[in-house]
Amino acid sequence: MPFQFSKQEKLKSRSIIGDLFDKGLSLKQSPLKLIYAKIDPPLEPKIQFAVAVPKKSFKGAVERNRIKRLIREAYRLNKGEFFNNIEGSYALLFLYLGKEMPTFDTIEKPLISILENLINRTNEK
Repeated sequence: MPFQFSKQEKLKSRSIIGDLFDKGLSLKQSPLKLIYAKIDPPLEPKIQFAVAVPKKSFKGAVERNRIKRLIREAYRLNKGEFFNNIEGSYALLFLYLGKEMPTFDTIEKPLISILENLINRTNEK
């Protein structure tokens, strides 16, 4: 899996996002929370991904967009290690729950931990 974040990997479907909030399961590793759900029928690529930062915590769009860029970059650099052997299609939504502006390291370590937990949960089923 190349180090790219293609247009097909972006989660844009309102119905899938709605299902994530209604029926999705979650994993939390401060300051990130992952909401995920299996997508039927399977799609290509296997994983669709979105990021959200609450306006309540970060009023300025510049701050919210910076945090979203950090999360997307951490995901892009680490996705190949985790999703080579995943079965089925999944929709992922990362929420940033912190109250202060993060650095790349404060985003990457929890993101890796969450992705490892996700792989463990999906392989158990």
